[in-house]
Amino acid sequence: MSVVLRLRDRQLELSEPVLMGIVNATPDSFSDRQGPKDPDEPAERGLRLVEDGAAILDVGGESGRTDTEAVPVEEEIARVVPVIERLAGTGALVSVDTWRGPVASAALDAGASMINDVSGLSDAAVAEACAKVGAALVITHTTVPPKTKALPHYDDVVASVREFLDERMATARAAGVGEDRIVLDPGIDIAKSPADSIELIRRLPELASLGHPLLLAVSRKDFVGALTERPPSQRDPGTLAAVGVAVDAGARIIRVHDVAGTRDFLRVHEALAKGADRGLELAPELRREAV
Repeated sequence: MSVVLRLRDRQLELSEPVLMGIVNATPDSFSDRQGPKDPDEPAERGLRLVEDGAAILDVGGESGRTDTEAVPVEEEIARVVPVIERLAGTGALVSVDTWRGPVASAALDAGASMINDVSGLSDAAVAEACAKVGAALVITHTTVPPKTKALPHYDDVVASVREFLDERMATARAAGVGEDRIVLDPGIDIAKSPADSIELIRRLPELASLGHPLLLAVSRKDFVGALTERPPSQRDPGTLAAVGVAVDAGARIIRVHDVAGTRDFLRVHEALAKGADRGLELAPELRREAV
């Protein structure tokens, strides 16, 4: 089934899964080098991710870690705007990971085409900013305020996520966001235990039936660490296992750190599921390692 996501004056075909590359402009990401970053550093990373196969770049100016304070709005804007301007200037599709209306507006003014709101529209101004310019909007499930550590109890986590996303989609529509510009994210590991996150991925078809593209952010997440007993930098193999299940269940945007590795995985995964062209051959120069 063909699904087209509209992002301002552009569109993205989602009949097959696409990759969203993570571009951190923060000094305290859980999975990146710690310390201040010059705007050129995340911008260069973003350009490499496009070369690796990313269809969308997701720029973040505030870490989702709950053991750090929220940064001032002005600082978040200062971190992301130069990166957005450079990446959007190359023609890249840029998403911005933020939950605050003023940051969303500044990001869209700088050339972003999508806002990835991990707070579940805690600030309705985010949806209004997207509606004003026709940007796409990612609505993420969470019942906990941003930067807050909590693990609510869910009698049925999938049913709770469905109900919440239905409600917040209505909020987005009321703000003027078009149906073909809404993406849904079940919020893996966001105010959820590892067991909750695993249950959501296992039952993803129940969320795909909501009728909007699903974004899955499983890369190096805590549930992978809990299963593999590995720190973030060593969780990419476990991440790929989750990616395989997610795309089979209907996920259409996969947000990852290792774009090249995930691209390779998806190519092999698809060929094994659907078959390959009879003319498929290995280039001679790739038969063995160069001396």
